[in-house]
Amino acid sequence: MEAFLVSTGVVALGEMGDKTQLLAMLLAVKFRRPIPIILGIFVATVANHAMAGAVGDWVAGAMGPDVLRWVIGVSFIAMAVWMLIPDKIDENETARVRFGVFGTTVITFFLAEMGDKTQIATVALAARYTDLVAVVAGTTLGMMISNVPAVFMGEKIAQKVSMKLVHGIAAAIFVALGALTLFNVGKLF
Repeated sequence: MEAFLVSTGVVALGEMGDKTQLLAMLLAVKFRRPIPIILGIFVATVANHAMAGAVGDWVAGAMGPDVLRWVIGVSFIAMAVWMLIPDKIDENETARVRFGVFGTTVITFFLAEMGDKTQIATVALAARYTDLVAVVAGTTLGMMISNVPAVFMGEKIAQKVSMKLVHGIAAAIFVALGALTLFNVGKLF
């Protein structure tokens, strides 16, 4: 349960103001069809995070516990620093419209998530926790918690929520996770 809850919380906060959340807002404004956009986000996230989780699981098996602890701890702290750098969306990421609203959302979201903070966080979380399904389910739920309101409320959210504060909180959580991992606090290490 810890893997699911931590994964959900970290990704939900980490996604706030992220380029894929901005992409969700842009798709909502462009297509004005929230249901296929939300379903597309879900499918793309499950596929992307399952792949990232499998990589994290493989990394955990390939390294010894001491090396893995340092790699994960430093990765979480690096994610904290990365959280403090604001994302910008690439205007070309929504250029694909020949696949319909759902297909366009799946393709653009999957590609936008490649190498993104939340994908890297999924790799680290899957390496940290042994329950791959809980991590992928948690990171997917975290993405949906952040992106569904973005689809429905778009720009209103961006105007009312301080992204700097949200990123600061997410960075603090990543630092805490990194420190706990480096200092060998927890059941797994």
